[in-house]
Amino acid sequence: MEQFLAENQWVLLLITAWVIPWKGVALWRAARASEKKWFIALLVLNTLAILEIIYIFFYGRKKDNQ
Repeated sequence: MEQFLAENQWVLLLITAWVIPWKGVALWRAARASEKKWFIALLVLNTLAILEIIYIFFYGRKKDNQ
């Protein structure tokens, strides 16, 4: 794996470009919603943006005022 990444550094750049925007949006939404547990989990765990996407689309939505 290390040899593959050393020979193909563009893959690492592509992964980084994919993860950073998702992580930023998810952390921002968790902080604005005062969801400390989600914020810590999103900050600490690196899941290639899978956890961030789940949070943004399923848990991070604004709740309707009914």
